[in-house]
Amino acid sequence: MNSTSPRRRFLSATVAGLALTGLLSACGGSGSGDSASADGPVTLPFWGWANGQDAVVEAFNAAHKDVKLKYTKVTDQLTMQKQLTNAVKAGNAPCLVQNTAEYVTSWVSQGALADITPYVGTARDKFNSGSWAAAQVQGKLYGVPTSSAPNFTIYRTDLFTKYGIEPPTTWDEFIAAGKVLKKHGVKITNYAGEDPSTLEVLAMQAGAHWYGIEGNSWKVDFQDPGTLKAAKVIQEIIDNDLDSKLSFADYAAVQRNYDNGGTATRQISTWQMAGMVQNFTKSFGKWALAPWPTYTGEAAKTPAGTNLTGSVTLVTKQCTHQKQAAEAALWMSTDAGAVKTMASPTTGNGVMPALKDSAAYVDEAISAKLLGANYEPAKKIVTDSLNTVTTDWTFGPDWTAMFTELQSGWAKVVSKQQKVTDLLAHMQQWTVADLKSRGISVKG
Repeated sequence: MNSTSPRRRFLSATVAGLALTGLLSACGGSGSGDSASADGPVTLPFWGWANGQDAVVEAFNAAHKDVKLKYTKVTDQLTMQKQLTNAVKAGNAPCLVQNTAEYVTSWVSQGALADITPYVGTARDKFNSGSWAAAQVQGKLYGVPTSSAPNFTIYRTDLFTKYGIEPPTTWDEFIAAGKVLKKHGVKITNYAGEDPSTLEVLAMQAGAHWYGIEGNSWKVDFQDPGTLKAAKVIQEIIDNDLDSKLSFADYAAVQRNYDNGGTATRQISTWQMAGMVQNFTKSFGKWALAPWPTYTGEAAKTPAGTNLTGSVTLVTKQCTHQKQAAEAALWMSTDAGAVKTMASPTTGNGVMPALKDSAAYVDEAISAKLLGANYEPAKKIVTDSLNTVTTDWTFGPDWTAMFTELQSGWAKVVSKQQKVTDLLAHMQQWTVADLKSRGISVKG
């Protein structure tokens, strides 16, 4: 997507009301997942993939005598889910796991995660509300948030000035700006055929709820007013050929397109700037930030996140030292040195912390080289976006399977083989059927 990649999405997830017990069969297991000798420190295995995480582990171990982390780097997020599945089944899951919010509900429903509310639940005031919600299911905490996802628009100031366009504040203005740019051979956005995150986050922003809990069942609704509002915006962009259609499979080509002025905007978070800086050669200093567009007549509201930003450090149920694991996760998310390491695009991933007061890290997370004279004004755009984040999005227990199905249909939408509303009608039927096939009670 223009703003996100399905491999690295972050969204805040809350599930209220119904206990998940019985909706999916739980996986048991009481494997140790860690070790300690009578006179030595507790060792906590920790799996992750983020750049800079090994440096944070080294700092933790240097600062602690009684607890040590043993870090294993996994290739990426999808590999993590496969390896963790195997480890849980074998009874030897690691104590700590880096993950993203879309997977939390599924792992809880499988009985793989430990409720760490008694150990670190009092730390809630240290984190912003969206990030804290991402680590919870039914008000219980299963991990510690590690980063946030401030979302905003980045745009080419030279192109907007040249063609007399103001940064769009609404989606209607965004479409209008796209029509002006089209006359000059410039696209306003990029829709990758493999990445339906565009539909997901615009629906979220519009107040949609694809999954929810109603009585003793899951409720599925891919055709609610919010989703249809998002579909209308996307369909108009596609119908008017305002979008590039470059796949992220050729990441360098996508970046060249932005650098050369083929596409004029992106809805992104802080971490994507690192990729722009690393790949651009021509357009440094020609980019600026603006707030995420709103729906006309509505207050500012940004979708709860994207991608690797917004990760959580989960504690598994098989860990025999859950208290120490929870406290270690909290340290990695709150220690000033650790947070700075991860926030920097040089030493980490350029992600914003999950902390309530993240303003001090904005300097690290955005690029002065990319923004040039627009660097100082950009800081307020980033911090303001954290105050308008959606916090009531719910992930369903079959999210991964659902998203895979959504991907195949989205490719047909981008190539104009079907309408967005056609895809939504299919996803409604498919998701209800999929949940029923898993023995899950569902309405929809």
